[in-house]
Amino acid sequence: MRPILTTALAAALLGTTVARADDTAPVTHEPTRKECGECHMAFQPAFLPARSWTAMMAGLADHFGEDASLPEDTARSIRDYLTANAGDRVSGKLARKYMRWVAPDGAPQRITENPAFVKEHRFRDEVWKLPQVGAKSNCPACHKQAELGLYDDD
Repeated sequence: MRPILTTALAAALLGTTVARADDTAPVTHEPTRKECGECHMAFQPAFLPARSWTAMMAGLADHFGEDASLPEDTARSIRDYLTANAGDRVSGKLARKYMRWVAPDGAPQRITENPAFVKEHRFRDEVWKLPQVGAKSNCPACHKQAELGLYDDD
């Protein structure tokens, strides 16, 4: 029996899940899923470096024009999760792809402005304005399994 199949079978029998080895795995931290997912998809932390997540969490009172303030303990927990799994802290394929475009001292705030994103999403402006899309940050509009970390269009 293959090792990965054995691991999956053991996990199923034990009632646990098998963690994905890559950095596009679903967000598993419940406070992040709950608080971030209230307004948009809870993005995989590997899309941004830790300093970006730190800056974003420090500026929740004006989070892209919205007040997303959270209690300090909740914000700290989310920040800790995001920074521990950030693109400059993990070594997966997605992280490498996105981090190579980030300046050494850069702290980008928009995943959608990363050249790796832009290169793969060259659509006419009208596409982004379609009601079912609405915004570049609405990954599940086109990638139905984005929240599971699956972005292939198969």
